[in-house]
Amino acid sequence: MVVWLYLLFAHGGFWRVSQLGAAGPPIRSVDGIIAVVIPARNEAPVIGATVQSLLLQSATGDIRVIVVDDHSSDGTAEAARSAAEACGRPQALEVIAAQSLPAGWTGKLWAVQQGIARATERAPKYLLLTDADITHHPDNVATLVSIAEAGGYDLTSFMVKLHCSSLAEKLLTPAFVFFFFLLYPPRWIRDSRRKTAGAAGGCMLVRPAALEKAGGITAIRHQIIDDCALARAIKRSGGRIWLGVTSDTQSMRAYGSFAEIERMIARTAFNQLQHSAVLLLGTLLGLALIYVTPVAVLLSGDSALAFIGALGWLLMTIAYLPMVRFYGLGPLWALSLPFSAVVYMFATVDSAANYWSGRGGEWKGRTQDHLHAEASTTTTGQR
Repeated sequence: MVVWLYLLFAHGGFWRVSQLGAAGPPIRSVDGIIAVVIPARNEAPVIGATVQSLLLQSATGDIRVIVVDDHSSDGTAEAARSAAEACGRPQALEVIAAQSLPAGWTGKLWAVQQGIARATERAPKYLLLTDADITHHPDNVATLVSIAEAGGYDLTSFMVKLHCSSLAEKLLTPAFVFFFFLLYPPRWIRDSRRKTAGAAGGCMLVRPAALEKAGGITAIRHQIIDDCALARAIKRSGGRIWLGVTSDTQSMRAYGSFAEIERMIARTAFNQLQHSAVLLLGTLLGLALIYVTPVAVLLSGDSALAFIGALGWLLMTIAYLPMVRFYGLGPLWALSLPFSAVVYMFATVDSAANYWSGRGGEWKGRTQDHLHAEASTTTTGQR
């Protein structure tokens, strides 16, 4: 109960979703080039919608989209080009083929690095790093630029609205964003006096000069939680960063089953814990104490304990309700957070087991988080 009182009133208001969006109007008149870099590996079903949404932005600046085709086998490049043709802006799209993956790089970051290198030839004012499965609201780029210009931010990032239709998504997707903001409270991220740094990789606008000062993508080339690693690098080098949430720009990637979401969580959970068995045990105990214990003592049969448990669950529900509403779910879904936490506990253990067995960070046929990575800064992990 005490923990939830702290989280509600002294943890940066991370749960107040309505206060985490953009405050001002979008700036539609942008002076200079905005270069968009999209790493894409077997994304043919979604890349077309992403490209079109970017080429039809309301911002009047020169938006150039670079798709880095990361050895796709499904026609990703052709789908991207067809989308640009369909919206009458083929000249604003460039598709480049990714080179062979060198040692010490994850696949995604190697693709991003090549895209940025090509974009830099045009001396862009901003770089927009985004995923291949994001449909951007027409005002999205203009809004990110507005935030950057008004606040002098070097990195502005939106946690886009994730797909939330299946039963598994309803139970676990709002919880995923809730847990993310708990770890990285946006207000603390925006505060230059705090060390907290985080970003959402699906939608990040960055000033090229700040990226270069932070060491570029090369400085984080082996990271699998690359968005937060980039945010840390920029903040440590003196840059200002902003993280918020938007309901208008959305992810198209659907997870139809619990197994699919569990694999997504397990891909990076143990990496987040720095591959530490001690941190793993502490995390499991913490999750059990904070999320599971209130329900357990409520059902214990002891009236005094039941009251404490009920109060703890109530505070937890109050904190979770704004996120549930953000995803358009009924208020009763706010009671589900303890059960979501159990799934995340299982996925975290699975993530550790995968890492120890040499299968850490599996994604699209690549293993990116290797057991020997801790022994060398030039890990051969791939993404």
